Amino acid sequence: MVRILDPRAETPISMIAESHQSIKDSRVVWLGDQNRILTTGFDAARLRQVIIRDLRNFSVPEKTLELDCSTGILMPLFDPDTNMLFLAGKGDTTISYLEVTDKDPYLIEGIRHSGEQTKGACLVPKRALRVMEGEVNRIMQLTSNSVIPIMYQVPRKTYRDFHSDLYPDTNGFKTELTGTQWLNGVNMAVQKISLDPAKRELGDQPIIPRLGPKPFSSTGSSGDFSFDKVFNVPQAPGSENGDSQKDSNDNTQENSLVSNGSVEETHENGNCKEPEAFAEMTTEEVVIRPKVTPDEDDKPRIISTAERRKSGDREKIFESKVSTESEDQFDASVDDKPSQFERLSGQRTSIAERRRMYENRSQSVQEEKPASPVPLRRRESLKVRGEQSKTDEEIMPPPSSVEFTRNRSDLCKENLPADINKRNNANSANTTSKRTSTVFGRVSKFRHLKGTPGHKSTHIENIRNLSRQIPGECDGFQANPERVAVPISGAGGKIAIFELSKPGRLPDGVIPSLVNGNNIMDFQWDPFDNQRLAVACDDGCVKIWAIPEGGLTEPTNEPEQELVAHSDKIYIVKYHPLAKNVFLTASYDMTLKIWDLETLTEKYCLKGHTDQIFSTAWSPCGTYVATVSKDGKLRVYNPRKSDVPIREGTGPVGTRGARLVWAIEGEYIVVTGFDKVSERQIYVYRATDLSAPLGMVGLDVSPAILIPFYDEDSSTIFATGKGDSTIYCFEITEESPFICPLSHHRCSSLTQGLSFLPKNQCDVASVEFAKAQRLTNGTVEPLSFTVPRIKSELFQDDLFPPTKVLWEPTLVAAEWFAGRDKPAQRISLQPEGMDSCKLMWIV
Repeated sequence: MVRILDPRAETPISMIAESHQSIKDSRVVWLGDQNRILTTGFDAARLRQVIIRDLRNFSVPEKTLELDCSTGILMPLFDPDTNMLFLAGKGDTTISYLEVTDKDPYLIEGIRHSGEQTKGACLVPKRALRVMEGEVNRIMQLTSNSVIPIMYQVPRKTYRDFHSDLYPDTNGFKTELTGTQWLNGVNMAVQKISLDPAKRELGDQPIIPRLGPKPFSSTGSSGDFSFDKVFNVPQAPGSENGDSQKDSNDNTQENSLVSNGSVEETHENGNCKEPEAFAEMTTEEVVIRPKVTPDEDDKPRIISTAERRKSGDREKIFESKVSTESEDQFDASVDDKPSQFERLSGQRTSIAERRRMYENRSQSVQEEKPASPVPLRRRESLKVRGEQSKTDEEIMPPPSSVEFTRNRSDLCKENLPADINKRNNANSANTTSKRTSTVFGRVSKFRHLKGTPGHKSTHIENIRNLSRQIPGECDGFQANPERVAVPISGAGGKIAIFELSKPGRLPDGVIPSLVNGNNIMDFQWDPFDNQRLAVACDDGCVKIWAIPEGGLTEPTNEPEQELVAHSDKIYIVKYHPLAKNVFLTASYDMTLKIWDLETLTEKYCLKGHTDQIFSTAWSPCGTYVATVSKDGKLRVYNPRKSDVPIREGTGPVGTRGARLVWAIEGEYIVVTGFDKVSERQIYVYRATDLSAPLGMVGLDVSPAILIPFYDEDSSTIFATGKGDSTIYCFEITEESPFICPLSHHRCSSLTQGLSFLPKNQCDVASVEFAKAQRLTNGTVEPLSFTVPRIKSELFQDDLFPPTKVLWEPTLVAAEWFAGRDKPAQRISLQPEGMDSCKLMWIV
C-alpha cells in the first residue's frame, strides 16, 4: 500500500492506494513541487518496477515501468530542478539515469553508469556543483571500501559563461519558518537562490575557513595579548577582499604596509602582511602561504609566475613527471598565451580545452620500458603503399636521443645529424600519441554504435507457445539468412521454422514444425547449408533435418539423418567453422566427440572434464576446441593430436552457467559467467595462458546466463541473456583494459533469443556492421547495428576491412581429419560503384 499523510490533520491518512505487489521493501519520493510521487519496488513476479502516481487520480498509476529481475532495492534519487531521476540498486554495479516528464512516455531512459557494487548512494546539494564546468548533478556512491563521486556533465562548446538554462533557481539554505509556526499550520516555501557565481554573496570565491589557535608564547615584556595575532592568517591567493575579510585583521595588516605600496616581508612578531588591494597586483607578484612547520613562521614571500608554475607541477592531473625541457617549453607557450594560462589557473576550462592545451604543450619523459618487437603479421599492415620493406633494425624503435642531447650541450637542433633529428621527431610523435591515449582513454570507432530494430513490416508476429523448457546451455534461437528456428512448447520436442522472406502475422492454427520425439537440448544451423538443421535430444541422439525450398508447410517427424552419439543427454552441438560435415557434441557423460557426418562415424573422443560442460567453441582456425565447465576450469584441446587438454586454467567460480567465444584471430578467449554473489561478469584470457584473466568487467546481478556473440571484423562482443532488455556491447582489444565498453542497446521488449547473420548480409551502404535476428515473447524482428558517419555515402574502409568468407567451406571432412588446415579467404564488402572514403582523403 502507498499512503499520503498529513500529520497536522485530525485524520492523518488522506489518500491510500494499492502499490507494488511484492512484500519486499519499497521506496517513495516526491517529484518536486508537482502533485506526483514516484515509488520503486517489486511486482508479483519479483521484477523491479517504478510507478508514478498523480494525486488527482491517486488510485490509478500514471506510469508503470518494469525493469529487470534482481534482489537489490532501487533507491530513487530525484533532482526537481532538472527532472533527473537516478535509480541505484543495492548490490548493483550500474546506476540508471532517467528523465521524468509530465506526458507520455513519462520516463525517458538515459546513459547508464557502470562501476563498482553499490552499497548506498545520495545526491550532492546543488550549491556544491561545479556550475562553470557544466556539472548538473553529482552522486556520491558508497561501495564496500570507498565513496566514489559520479559527475553528470552537460557538454557545451565553452564553459566560460554561466549557462542559465541548465541551472534554474534552486532551493536555498535559509528559511523563515520555525517549527512552532509549522505546527500551527503555517506553510512557507524555502527561498530560491541562483547558482550563478556572479549573483552569489561571495561570487566564485572559495570558502576560506578560519584556522584554530596556534601555539605561541609572549615575546614582549609588555604582556599585551590579542587574539587577532593568534588567528591572523594570510589571505589565500586568488581571493578578493570581501565581506568575509572585514574583521580586525584588515586594520592590523593595513597599518603594516609601507607608504610606497611595496610589501614588507615580516613584522616584528612574525605575522604576515598583505597589500591593500590584491587585485592591483601584477601576475608576476603573488603572495602565497608556505607550508607551516614547527620551525617556520607564516612568512609570505613573493615569487615569480615561472616559479609558481614550477611549484604547481605537483598538482597537475595530467602528468606526474615533467622534464626540464618540457617546463621551459611550457613556460614559453604560456608567456605567448597569457589568457590561456589564466583560464587554466582559474580551473574554469572545459574538458575539450584541457585536452587541447595538453596536446599543444610539450611531451613528458616516460619511464623507459623494454621495447617489444613488432609482430610479423602487423609489419606489412604498417607499411605505406609503394614504400620499400624495412629491415629489422629500422622496424625496431631507435634509441632515445634525449640523453644524448643532454650530455652534449654543444649540439643544438640545427647541428644534430639529420637521422638523429628525424628519430627524435618520430619518438616525440609516438610519445605524444601514447600519452594522449593513456590519459584520455582509448577511443573506439564503434563507441557510438546504434542498434535499430527493423520496420514492423519485416517482423514475424503472433508466435505462440514459445518453449520455456530449453536448457541454459542452449541459445534457444537460431537464424540464418533465409529462415529462423524457434522451439515451441508441447510434447515431442517441436521446433518451428519460419521463413524470413514471409514476414507478417502468423495465422492461428497449427504451426509447421519439426517433431523430434524427445526433449530438445540444443540445435544449430549448418553454416554452409541454410536448409540443414542439427537437433540434439535428451536421449543422446542427433537428428539432421533438411528444410525444403520455400519452408515447411506441415509438421514432419522424418529427419534426413539420425546419429546415435551418446548414451546420455547431449548438451551442446557445434559445426566446424571451416570444414564441411565436421560436427562436435558434448554430453552429460562429460565427454566431447567429433564426428564425420558424411559417414556418421566417431573420429575423436575428448576427455578430462570432472563436471558438467557449460559451453564449447571452435577456434577461428578450426584447430582447437575450448571448453568451460561447472568445475570452474577452462580447457583447450587440439583434438587431432590429443584427447586430453593441452592447456587448462581457472574460469568463473559461479556454478550457474558460463559461455565462451574466441576473439582477435584466436589469440584471446572471452568468457561470460558469474561470481560467488551471482554477479554477471565478462573475462578475457590469453589463449596461450589460462592461469588468470587479463581483464574483467562486472555487469549486474541476474539469474540469466550472459550469451556472447563476437564480430571478428569490429572485435565487438554483443552479450545478452534470456529475459534481458539490454544488449551489452564491448570492444575486445589487445591492450589494457582489454574490454572497452561501447554504447549498449536497450530493447523495447524482453529478449528471448538473439542470433547474428553472416557479414555478407550487412547493408554496408548504410554503415551497418552487424545484423541480427531477435526473438521476443511473440515476434521475430531484425536488429541492425550501425555506426554514425557524416559521409555515409562513401564506403568506410576503416569500419569494413576485408572479411572472411565463413559461409563457404574451405575443406571437406576427410581433408580436415587427415590433418590439413586451410584458412578462409577474405573479400571486400565495398559495393560496386561506391567510392572509398580512403581514396577521397587521398584526393
